[in-house]
Amino acid sequence: MLALRMPWPLPALMAWAGAWLVFVALQRAAVPPVGALLVACLLGTAASVLGGSWWRRGLIAAGFPLSLALLGAASLPTWAWLVPLALLLLVYPLNAWRDAPLFPTPRHALQALAVQAPLPLGARVLDAGCGLGDGLKALRHAYPAAQLEGLEWSWPLRLACAALCPWAQVRRADMWKADWSPYRMVYLFQRPESMARAAAKAQAELAPGAWLVSLEFAVPGWLPSAQLRAPGGRVVWLYRMPQNRVEA
Repeated sequence: MLALRMPWPLPALMAWAGAWLVFVALQRAAVPPVGALLVACLLGTAASVLGGSWWRRGLIAAGFPLSLALLGAASLPTWAWLVPLALLLLVYPLNAWRDAPLFPTPRHALQALAVQAPLPLGARVLDAGCGLGDGLKALRHAYPAAQLEGLEWSWPLRLACAALCPWAQVRRADMWKADWSPYRMVYLFQRPESMARAAAKAQAELAPGAWLVSLEFAVPGWLPSAQLRAPGGRVVWLYRMPQNRVEA
């Protein structure tokens, strides 16, 4: 991913410059100030996916409207400044902030997964929190005959993922409320704080023999059934259900 190769703050500078170019061009084309603000903020919000953490994504999205306010470059009604906040909340809903940031699964991170966790043809595999679909693409490399599905709470990301992965079934849903029981494997790229919750849900809902797979972060107190070293040094943790021993 290009975003991973760009050192900070280059993604932010590029996003802000792009938003300003769009805003100035629309102003010269006699577009009303609020309309120009909306389009420029849409660009900044879309570019916020280049941020590797919540504060960086917020900074990318908020940079243009804040600089516009400081420079006084446009005469806008007071309510217009709610536009960038509303756009940011559309992409990153509040109830998803406690989950993992939007960070892509490397394309070949799961290439050896099928050796350690073989699945029958047509098995249903879930990417819980699929973002823009990088995890689904990696799973497709590992299991080309599987039925791949993704859950994503942010509806703009869900629409983008569905367009980028037309061979997968992508739904807008809360991964913590959705039923995991139909799946032979659930894949996660979450955060350390989420893993205990994911483990409890997997233990309660996944059928015997199903797999919980986590990139980078282990389940506290669980002994993995297998462990893979992905290209780039990342670790893939595999847990087969049921897990009978969980440490306190």
